[in-house]
Amino acid sequence: MNDYILPSKADLKQMKVEEITKPVPDLKNRFESKSKVIAKWLMELITESIKSGQVDEKTLLPSKPDMAYLLGVSIGTIQNALRILEDNGFVESKQCIGTIIRNPENRVKKMRKLTSKREIAINEIKKFIERNEIEVGSSIPSSRVIAGIINCSTNTTRLAMEHLTQMGIIKHQYRNGNDNGWILLSRDFEIIPDLAETANETLVDKVESDLKAYINKNLKPGDKMPPHAELSKELKASIKTIHDALKMLIDDGILLARRGRYGTTVLRMPDNENGDEKKETSIFAKATDTAFYYYEKTQDHIKKMISENYQIGQRLPSIQELSKQLNLSPNTIRKAFHNLAKEGYLVFSRGRYGGTFVIDIPETEEQAFKWLAVNPQYAKAYNKE
Repeated sequence: MNDYILPSKADLKQMKVEEITKPVPDLKNRFESKSKVIAKWLMELITESIKSGQVDEKTLLPSKPDMAYLLGVSIGTIQNALRILEDNGFVESKQCIGTIIRNPENRVKKMRKLTSKREIAINEIKKFIERNEIEVGSSIPSSRVIAGIINCSTNTTRLAMEHLTQMGIIKHQYRNGNDNGWILLSRDFEIIPDLAETANETLVDKVESDLKAYINKNLKPGDKMPPHAELSKELKASIKTIHDALKMLIDDGILLARRGRYGTTVLRMPDNENGDEKKETSIFAKATDTAFYYYEKTQDHIKKMISENYQIGQRLPSIQELSKQLNLSPNTIRKAFHNLAKEGYLVFSRGRYGGTFVIDIPETEEQAFKWLAVNPQYAKAYNKE
């Protein structure tokens, strides 16, 4: 934890667009993309502002919408420009905080951050060049084609290729990175083995360790974990990273995930490998089983409804109608319909006279289901026995 800067937004000040006196760049008739022109302008602005003492490393850039309005471009263009700035050490973006100005000449510590998709794409493009033995001076496929090859979005791939252009590895002959015209300039680059896997594992492992420390300090068995958003702010990590780290603790038997108001609770303390399981937890199904239970229960209800009230060829009520009748979400009804269609009981038809039609009558029978929720008062009485 000591290797990271984890600032609070309350400790930072934000530059306002009305404070910017530097003339905005001319974005017309340029041979460079707008994002590159804006990035160079922002680099000059940050350098001048640091020298004058107007900003320091506790200053946030104006918000993306404000900068987009000032420069007359889309927020996406501003985002692309900020990525170029981050590559060159002028800023550091952080979820839930904003874009923090950094002095590229005095940048020692890095913020805690998951390796970006663009960095993974850069590494995959290098692998593609090496794997296909592309020679210096030879053409490279368009960013759209490479995106399909490395399984990344077109925009992420284009940004990765623009970064490789800045590094002098490839060159583009045209303004639009989506066009053909990429040429390999150098094969002098380093490939990081398994970056996509190790980058994610590294941060998630660190957050998992932090979660264990948080549980040891603040909670006890039976307590409910705070919401993902609250943990995200507490541990300075994205909600997705928190989710992945919590899943690891669930798999280790430290936490128990349950649906609805029960949430995720502590089963045992992280430093207690042989913690006793509370009695009531043994009659809870896992979250995945819980989800299956709702679909299975809904499917059986619809099967019974078909066998008692419908004949082959008749149309069932719509998803919305059944959703209201059964007091279930439309998504649960939809999944139940699709499962029954796979079993050969229903078929879907589009158009004016379309709908969901019965093609076979199911045989129904009573089924036993797992316990999925327990009234806390029942659990209390159960413990006394």
